[in-house]
Amino acid sequence: MLKRHVLPCALALLLGLLCACGAPAASSGPDESAVSTLAPADVSLPPEPVVLYANPLTGEATEQDISQNRPIAIMLNNLKKALPQHGVADADLIYEVCAEGGITRMMAVFQSVDGVGDLGSVRSSRPYYVELAAGLDAIYIHAGGSDGAYSSIKQLGVFNIDGVNGPYGGTMFWRDAQRRKTAGFEHSLFTGDTRIAEHLGGKLASKRQVHNEGYSLPLTFAADGTPAAGQAAGTVRVKFSNNKTGVFTYDAERNAYLVSQHGAPYVDGNTNEQVAVTNVLVIQTHINVIPGDKEGRLNVDLVGSGSGWFACGGKAVPITWAKDSASAPLTYFTADGQPLTLGVGSSYINIIDTDNPVTFG
Repeated sequence: MLKRHVLPCALALLLGLLCACGAPAASSGPDESAVSTLAPADVSLPPEPVVLYANPLTGEATEQDISQNRPIAIMLNNLKKALPQHGVADADLIYEVCAEGGITRMMAVFQSVDGVGDLGSVRSSRPYYVELAAGLDAIYIHAGGSDGAYSSIKQLGVFNIDGVNGPYGGTMFWRDAQRRKTAGFEHSLFTGDTRIAEHLGGKLASKRQVHNEGYSLPLTFAADGTPAAGQAAGTVRVKFSNNKTGVFTYDAERNAYLVSQHGAPYVDGNTNEQVAVTNVLVIQTHINVIPGDKEGRLNVDLVGSGSGWFACGGKAVPITWAKDSASAPLTYFTADGQPLTLGVGSSYINIIDTDNPVTFG
């Protein structure tokens, strides 16, 4: 992943003032005809101002303009026995939604995967994740999917890389031997930053890897995204199902929310560190089991609008959200209808049913 640096935002100006050179000749009095001169000041001109670029997913300053590159969205397993996930701590956006059986699945999004390392375990797609990826104009990486997911990929024209039914299983993906023993074959598929880069620069080089002209992501950021007049939100608890409640605990020293699940810290397998995010968003919508689906798969209504919550800096406020079409991005608004301003940094987007509670402490 591209390392995040805060670039210099001020230039130092050095002023030099030099007096005339040389010592005057000895004299019994002033020489009326002598003309005193100042040597030209040796003032160094400041360098040209550094042009600042920003990561469109986080608002963080970057050394290069990466804003027109299509992000990478990758499906990650969240079955308890298959944890930890790898690479998630470096994600710019994390979307979490229920899959069948009350378990959840994540989609981690990276503006760049450079330096992230291993990514996985990679899991299968569902239609609502396809809609989220389409809204970001992302390159979508997954391992198989439901019939509805494949239908959505085709209808929305999503650039997808499939580790199960695609042509890259032996080169872009691999099976982790230890995971096969402890979690099972279906939870053992991995990819990584270098393999993704090799394929995007090789076999997939002909695919569109930048946004079409005029594309922009409607996210607004501020250095301090703490909502004014928000209620105290030192802890945010988001119930997805009887099997999963996400817990976000604000750490004032880091100015970030530390993520926990299943009664333990949510840890990245690459770093063994707890995942931390700047912004916590909750999207409440209608979620129901697809009638007649023997696996209990879900309909998740993302097209339309609804209510939700936003937490940043230890405070939370109610918000509204909208998604104008299956291929449009999610947009967020304050209670009075103004575009929501996020804090500079990563975001965790929880998508839950309207009946499920969100509590603050």
